[in-house]
Amino acid sequence: MNSNHDHRHHTSSNSWRRLTVVLVLTALYMVAEVAGAWWTGSLALLADAGHMFTDVAALILALSAVWFGARPANSKKTFGYYRLEIIAALVNGVTLVVMSLLIFYGAYERWIEPPVVRSGPMIMVAAGGLLVNLICAWILHGRHEIDLNIRGAWMHVMGDALGSVAAIMAGACMALFGWYQADAAFSVVIGLLIIWGSIRLIRESTNVLLEGTPAHINLAAVEDAILDTNGVSNVHDLHVWTITSGRDALSAHVIHADSISQPDLLRELRTKLHDRFGVDHLTIQMETPDFEDETFHFCHAGTACFRSQRS
Repeated sequence: MNSNHDHRHHTSSNSWRRLTVVLVLTALYMVAEVAGAWWTGSLALLADAGHMFTDVAALILALSAVWFGARPANSKKTFGYYRLEIIAALVNGVTLVVMSLLIFYGAYERWIEPPVVRSGPMIMVAAGGLLVNLICAWILHGRHEIDLNIRGAWMHVMGDALGSVAAIMAGACMALFGWYQADAAFSVVIGLLIIWGSIRLIRESTNVLLEGTPAHINLAAVEDAILDTNGVSNVHDLHVWTITSGRDALSAHVIHADSISQPDLLRELRTKLHDRFGVDHLTIQMETPDFEDETFHFCHAGTACFRSQRS
């Protein structure tokens, strides 16, 4: 228990440091891009600065989630505040979709009336923004694969990096060919890429909040592993869900023979489920055949789930 808490505390502290550094860098260059947009007259840079502003808001939200998530559990919230990280990831995903829709609207207006800007300075400022975003993405790299909250912040940063690339390419097209509609064209492409990534983030966050089976775990395989254990005759009410990023939980009722030692069987099951599926938070109720009561069954792996009906 203490080792899990210490690991969680270390992970939260690590995420906090990474997000704080990224927040400071993003906020500082957001101010620089606003100044650059005023200097060059570039709407693309102003839009990119607006994108950075959403990054700042998303990072503050992510930091708040990490801070609350690190708070210990209590009698009213027995799992603590872990789910706030998932809620933050969901909010960030929805924000990215809304932001993309605003990009589409802005692209339409720029296509109709493309602005004339100082393309040279615009490229320089956008290149600086790209460098800052790549540094921020590197800081968040690694944690974004296992932490949905960090992934939401990482996607904001990568979306902003793509926005900087679009601004650079648009500036190049304007400087070389005088094609001022390039800004609108590249903005639409970037908006589509952002939406594509956001849908995955929203889907995964929603699955966690609905306590769906984690994507990397096959529930039928978990059931087979339990049934293949010596002494186990049946299993029911088997559930696997995600508490927060990187922390899965399992609960089950296991039917075993009267002659089987419960402590030995429980130890074997916990070791097997941890080694094969990475689940370290388990609640297993040991039952004998004469104890089993069908009226209390809720869900069985590989079959439809029904609420127990009692008259």
